[in-house]
Amino acid sequence: MRIDKFLKTSRLVKRRTIAKEACEKERIFINDKPAKPGTEVKIDDIVMIQFGSSVIKARVKSLSLLTTKESAETMYEIID
Repeated sequence: MRIDKFLKTSRLVKRRTIAKEACEKERIFINDKPAKPGTEVKIDDIVMIQFGSSVIKARVKSLSLLTTKESAETMYEIID
């Protein structure tokens, strides 16, 4: 699954266009490498998101194209 779609589907980012722009500005990393919007994400990858001074690190637990608000949190695990 593409990283921009994963961020939107898992609700880590509100809109896919915001996820795409963050990738283009090198604020999204997959396994410590800058991610482009089309970069594929796999289960057990570590995704790091930088917004301003805050940083979110999450481990990908599952990939699904459609999720409900309640099940979106099962797609990732926040790590620190």
